[in-house]
Amino acid sequence: MAAAEMAKHELHDLVLSQLDDDQAQEIVSIPLEGKSSVADFMVIASGRSTRQVASIAQKLSETVKRAGHGPVRIEGLPQADWVLVDAGDVVIHLFRPEVRTFYNLERMWSFEGGEPQQGRA
Repeated sequence: MAAAEMAKHELHDLVLSQLDDDQAQEIVSIPLEGKSSVADFMVIASGRSTRQVASIAQKLSETVKRAGHGPVRIEGLPQADWVLVDAGDVVIHLFRPEVRTFYNLERMWSFEGGEPQQGRA
């Protein structure tokens, strides 16, 4: 496996691990490689409140930077109903449960023959 390939899988694993540590709920990973130029993985998770969603996003951003995966962009703070964390090869959507249900990104981004995966890929 090439170094770039390993780095994106390490980043994906780091994101899933950090979300689990921060008690994010209903973590879903959708592989996008070869299907979208946006990223190689989309991860969707929920927090119980706007405060938890904001906290998860900020900790995730710090963890990704500290691990050397480059700058991270965050959009959606301080409202924190839906926060997008763009870590390059992995894009993370963090929602309050009601907002997640409304937008239903899992259905929108699931591709025929490729179902979203719960938790770790």
